[in-house]
Parts: sequence; C-alpha cells; structure tokens
Amino acid sequence: MFQYLLPWDFSPTVFGTVLVLAVLFGRGAAQLRAPFHQRLKFFLGLLLVYAALQTQWDYYAGHMFFVHRLQHLVLHDVGPFLLAWSAPAAALGQGLPAAMRMRLERWYQSAGVCRWRHVIFDPGTATVLFIGSLCLWVWPPLHFYAMLSNWVYRLMNWSVIIVDLPFWWIVLDPRPYPQARLSYGKRILMVVLVMLPMMLVGAIIGLSRHDLYPVYELCGRFLPISPITDQQIGGMIIWIPGSLLGVFAALIALARLLEQSRQQELAARQAKVGAAKVGAIERPA
Repeated sequence: MFQYLLPWDFSPTVFGTVLVLAVLFGRGAAQLRAPFHQRLKFFLGLLLVYAALQTQWDYYAGHMFFVHRLQHLVLHDVGPFLLAWSAPAAALGQGLPAAMRMRLERWYQSAGVCRWRHVIFDPGTATVLFIGSLCLWVWPPLHFYAMLSNWVYRLMNWSVIIVDLPFWWIVLDPRPYPQARLSYGKRILMVVLVMLPMMLVGAIIGLSRHDLYPVYELCGRFLPISPITDQQIGGMIIWIPGSLLGVFAALIALARLLEQSRQQELAARQAKVGAAKVGAIERPA
C-alpha cells in the first residue's frame, strides 16, 4: 500500500513548494490562533494537490482518461477551492520572518505589482481564465500532445492550479463588499457563468460516441473497459462533481449574503432603538 503513496515522477519543485507553504501556514496559523476549520481546509487542499501530483495517482492518470479527469478535478477545482476557502493570506504572511514580511509587503504594494494584481484578480479575467483552462486542456489535439510531452504535461498541471486560484479567491473571499472586489450576488453570477461551459464540455465528452482521446490506447489502459466507457466516465466527472462544487461555492456566497443582511438589519434596529432612547431622554417632562 505504501508504494502507491510514493512519487511516480519525483518533482523537487512540487515537494519544495508544498513544504514551504505548509511550514509558513503552520507557523502563521499558530501565531494567529487560527480556528481548526481554517487549518483543516488549507492542509486538506494542500494534501490533495500533493497527492494528485506526487503519488502513483499521477502514473494511473496517464493510462485512463477518467483517472486523469479525477486528477484534474482536484487540481482545477477541489484543491484551489479549499486553499482559497481557507483564506490563508494572513497566516502565510505571519509565518514569514519579520524582515522578509516587511520587504514582501513593500513589494506587494508597489505600483507595478498593484497593476498586475488588478488584472489577475479582475472578475472578468479570472472567469475567462477558469473556463479557458478547462476547455484548452481537454481539446483532443492538445491533450494528445500534453500526455506524450513531459514539459507540456507539467505545464498543464501547474497552470490549472495557478490560473484557477484567482477565480476561487474572488468567489470565496470572506470579506463583504466593498472590502472585497465583488458583492456576494456578483460572485454567485461568476459561479453560474463557469458552470454552464463546464456542463457543456462534460456533456460533449461524456455523450460522444467517438474515441476523442486515443492517446490512452497508446499508453495502455489498466482496466478492461472500452475507450468510450472511459471517456463517458471522464465526461461525467467534469459534468457532475465539477458543477456540484460550483453549486456549493454559490451556497457559501449566498449564506454569507444572508448573514450580511441579517447583521445590517440588526445594526439598523439597534440604531433605531438607540435613537428612540436618546429622544426619550431629551424630551422635556
């Protein structure tokens, strides 16, 4: 069993990145006394990304289309979703040495970085990149090449994580508008906009009667199922679990919107009661 947890193709970059993020977040979360649920989300997301890239899962993903889609469900959706949902920025920053943290803050607030942040975390840009990263890598000609080229395969895996993080970061930002970039209603709209092409792509692949990905026939499937069945399962993975995660994200945004409305209503009532008390005190006997 232990052998399945070992890397098929060890990557010092993946290992080093995951280790650094885990140490920084662990230090920062301890100093900030982060709640358990925040730590659970972050480390579970990090663990899933590591497992998808650095265990035997990566080997089997190169031999079955549906296993590859499970891998990308984690890299494209579940992993970035959990990492963004944990709101790790404060803990990661706190985990840095003080001098490095100050230099990083100055760099982060510089004019050039602010311009890039404005572009990368623009809701329209993030939505387009999210949809594009899904559609691009399941395009059969490019997918064929990516599965046979080591550097394109690595680029594919890294890109879906990095490109999709801004989308989930915007949607799952715990701050209300205007501290956050968008109101909760517009975040729900973002989720709806990406769910539609996700369901369409999943349906096209899952309902196709032609083998769109013959590269897995070349690599050799390890299960005795037909290429069409393999493809149908893979399409359903894009269609159903991916869409359900979008629904869950929309529910989180909706719950926060309702809580914000409740807090505003409570504050308005308290202000009205306070004004009434002041009026009663000031009213002459």
